[in-house]
Amino acid sequence: MYITSKEELDAFCSRVAQSRVIAVDTEFLREKTYHPKLCLVQVATADEAAAIDPLAIDDLSSLVALFVDPDITKVFHACTQDLEVIQDSLGCVPAPVFDTQLAAAFLGLRQQIGYGALVESYCGVRLPKAESLTDWSKRPLDEDQLRYAEDDVTYLPQIYDRMISELVRLDRLSWLGPEMDALTDAAHVARRPEEAYLHLKRSSSLTRRQLAVAREVCAWRERTAAARDLPRRWVVSDEVLVETCKRLPKTVERLKGVRGAEQLSDRDARELVAAVERGVHCEPVRYPKVQHRDRPSADMESVLDLMYAMLRIISEKSGIAPQLIASRDDLHDLALHRPGARLASGWRYELAGERMLQLLSGEVGLTVKEGHIEVL
Repeated sequence: MYITSKEELDAFCSRVAQSRVIAVDTEFLREKTYHPKLCLVQVATADEAAAIDPLAIDDLSSLVALFVDPDITKVFHACTQDLEVIQDSLGCVPAPVFDTQLAAAFLGLRQQIGYGALVESYCGVRLPKAESLTDWSKRPLDEDQLRYAEDDVTYLPQIYDRMISELVRLDRLSWLGPEMDALTDAAHVARRPEEAYLHLKRSSSLTRRQLAVAREVCAWRERTAAARDLPRRWVVSDEVLVETCKRLPKTVERLKGVRGAEQLSDRDARELVAAVERGVHCEPVRYPKVQHRDRPSADMESVLDLMYAMLRIISEKSGIAPQLIASRDDLHDLALHRPGARLASGWRYELAGERMLQLLSGEVGLTVKEGHIEVL
């Protein structure tokens, strides 16, 4: 079903609102813009699927009402970008959400499994990939494009039902809840210019004072890119910003001495220098905090190696990817009994943390039998 009018959309949403579960996917473009351009929204229940054309419909309020209905679970696969696009385009964050990619990692499938592989695993269907590079903003859309788009949601309701049954059987449904809630946290989805520096590549070499400058220049770039609807890198690259934070230029001439900055317009160069000045004059108490991790000693490295061997055993027996359970830093935090260690609470403690503490206290050990590491 291809929906191009408000009347069709309202009728469809009225029917779908009776469902407890709907599958959702989006098609969008963002290669040449800051704001993603929403080109298509696919929604499916167990009985019907539709491709909704937001380029043809001005009023999408009935779709928004569907997305924020607390009684309807919205099923996505790898939902992070979809949630960002929906929030940016429709002004809402769908909730509650169930992410089949995340759930798959709790059910013995590889972490970050693709949608095609998931459908083949659960439904025995191999999906075509012919339309994966389609320009979804061009109209009209042909039948093959619409079929491809609807395939992205058609199988999700039945996959969801099977996943829920498996999670209940394994007593892992409660483990998944907090992970799903984190995905839809407004703070996780929303863009904040003052936090853009946290995503600045190669910023780990900057001092706290330089990070204060990075906070200002990245916020300036974020606002400028949003106002002009251009990709951030088209305003100025990460590499130029990092070097600018190190050199702290006080004039346009000094700034344009940074390789790559010469392409900036005089206006942008002046504004960037002003942002540097604001960062330089930031009070030390407002400097961003830097999480410096202590380098493990040689003895601690050996302990972490042993803990990681235990983690691999737990992963193999549970079917949960080791990367989802804990990182090496998480193991280090637990070994040092740091407050807030991820392995010290919740499902991670239940699955692995308690066992790790037994290993650290000498209550259990590891041995090799027939070429495999086993717990003593």
